[in-house]
Amino acid sequence: MADYSTTAHPYAKAVFELARDSGGYKAWSDALQAIAALFGDARVAALATNPALSRTDLAAALAQALSGKVPNEAVSLVRLLVENGRLPAIAAIAEQYEALRAEAERRVEVEITSAAPVEPAQQDKLATAVRRKLARDVVISWKTDPALIGGAVIRAGDLVIDGSVTGELERLKTAVVQ
Repeated sequence: MADYSTTAHPYAKAVFELARDSGGYKAWSDALQAIAALFGDARVAALATNPALSRTDLAAALAQALSGKVPNEAVSLVRLLVENGRLPAIAAIAEQYEALRAEAERRVEVEITSAAPVEPAQQDKLATAVRRKLARDVVISWKTDPALIGGAVIRAGDLVIDGSVTGELERLKTAVVQ
């Protein structure tokens, strides 16, 4: 799969600015996800790459498929993407939009992986500590991985806090080897 991050950036930023100005962050999130899901369908992707189909016809077909499912502004975005040959970048646009939205809403998605299930009271304490450390609202997904032996690994974007026994053993191994 090609990397569309550079291509997606100006589109994601423009959509974000529209959403910010209208207060429609959620509506645009839903619309971008719907468009990405439509383009993710193998039949639609094949249609989009069919050289026998003009860009005008493709835009009309996609607009019809999305009519009533997404706002008119989102349909206009699809038409623009088709016209500029950028429709394959829609998943990257949606992803970058979500990152901009999360930053604006001071929200971060956090994944906490522990060796064993964490009790609800302990989850609340850990969530409070992470929220305080990151100074943001957090959306936490909890996972378990017995291979960690004990402790937990916390991932929030680029930040990784490895408090697992496996991580400690790796650090000890590295120190001994050096």
